[in-house]
Amino acid sequence: MRFARTAALLTAALLPLSAGAQKRTPDADLDAYIAKGMQDWKIPGLSIAVVKNDSVVYAKGFGARRLGAPDRVDARTLFGMMSTTKAMTALAVAMLVDSGKVAWDDPVTKHLPWFQLSDPYVTRELTVRDLLRHNSGLGNADLLWVRGDLGTRTILERVRGLKLAYSMRSGFVYQNVMYQVAGEVIAAASGMPWEQFVKSRIMDPVGMTRSQPTLSAMRAMRDSNVSTAHFEIDGVVRAIEESPVDPVPAAGAAWSSAEDAGKWVRFLLDSGRVNGKRLVSEASFRELLKPQAILPPGEFYPTVELTRPHWITYGLGWFQQDYRGKFVSMHTGSIDGRTAIVGLIPDERIGVYIFGNVDHAEFRHALMWRVLDAYTGAPPRDWSAEFLKLYGDRKAKAAKATADREAKRVTGTHPSLALDKYAGSYDHPVYGDMTFALTDGALVTRFGPLPENRGRLEHWHHDTFRARLGDGRGGWTYLTFRLAGDGSVAAVRFMDSGELEFARRP
Repeated sequence: MRFARTAALLTAALLPLSAGAQKRTPDADLDAYIAKGMQDWKIPGLSIAVVKNDSVVYAKGFGARRLGAPDRVDARTLFGMMSTTKAMTALAVAMLVDSGKVAWDDPVTKHLPWFQLSDPYVTRELTVRDLLRHNSGLGNADLLWVRGDLGTRTILERVRGLKLAYSMRSGFVYQNVMYQVAGEVIAAASGMPWEQFVKSRIMDPVGMTRSQPTLSAMRAMRDSNVSTAHFEIDGVVRAIEESPVDPVPAAGAAWSSAEDAGKWVRFLLDSGRVNGKRLVSEASFRELLKPQAILPPGEFYPTVELTRPHWITYGLGWFQQDYRGKFVSMHTGSIDGRTAIVGLIPDERIGVYIFGNVDHAEFRHALMWRVLDAYTGAPPRDWSAEFLKLYGDRKAKAAKATADREAKRVTGTHPSLALDKYAGSYDHPVYGDMTFALTDGALVTRFGPLPENRGRLEHWHHDTFRARLGDGRGGWTYLTFRLAGDGSVAAVRFMDSGELEFARRP
């Protein structure tokens, strides 16, 4: 599809609104704003729900479910919620706190005696609250689940082999695996899997009839009104396969629609009530949005350069900041080919949820702030244009970093050994095996069963090679082989990280 024609091709399905919606409202020009934003950011499809007070005042879908296909996005089209799922995981814990089955500051091992981290003290002292506010001390461990062939229990057991990146509660590192540990706490305390709890205790009572807690559950619906993931590869937006998140569902596996997301936002703005009936106590709900950890700017969204908050914090499943004297809770969701964002100003009873079917299209931030401004009476501001420049500058810096690396390449070098000497299996005590095979005169690597973790290597310099894994969406991945004293290959280092050195299997 030519994106220059996108605005003309956009169609939308509007949910029935009240008669008052016929009057000019803060969202009166939102259709046009979204159409232009989708064109500028190369977004195939988008859906949005806006809630003011106790009403869904705007719920629409725009664009294509899949590029090149005729089906259009509407308010019922399913999208991945991704990390915005974390708010549901935290809510599930809050519900169990209400029932006395969990306490916020319970040691994790009270519920999961088998769980361990590398430090015995941290293992003993780590609490349920710590899991939800990203301050366990564990660094990023996503490589465990993105390889695609490890079960949930295996993933959580292997984290004991990882060194802690910082002292517990002294910092903040966003942590998907720890949210899955929280999911296992929910299962142990409730007697039902996380997926069942979220579906039966949250989604169904809230009225999210089309929503599902996992990708596999969504596919089991056999519903055709589902968006397709897209990624811009070599300057062209194209459809891609779904990235599996089901091994860590509590971190970000849920699916929903604008229609259902509007119901979820209504529930949140009503402090945990549906039609006046509480699903969670007021005290436990307040705990979710109470600041729990102070964040440095580097651990927050780049948007702070434009929103200029005085403080940024994390609650339980929520990022937070001040904006124009108001308390904003928000969270994004991202996985290859998909984006989501939810933003709330509880004191103003305004909330917005946005889904997109292309990777990291940061128009989501612009649209969220545009809606929040409109409904709180802030002066109009073209957030999309400002964010285009902000993220364009960041993209340019990334391109320069790539160019700088290219300039450091030592030309005219050759591998120390014949290519077949590098072939074989390599193991990491936590992340498992990585294999290299000589195929048609080149080394081919495989890290797990998924196509996106396979690639053909080309020589870079000395004993360093590079590959574009899968369809190339992740750019270049660098692998450096380390030789032993006898000249044989001892190990391979993945992505320039000493923590990711895989030892050659004898």
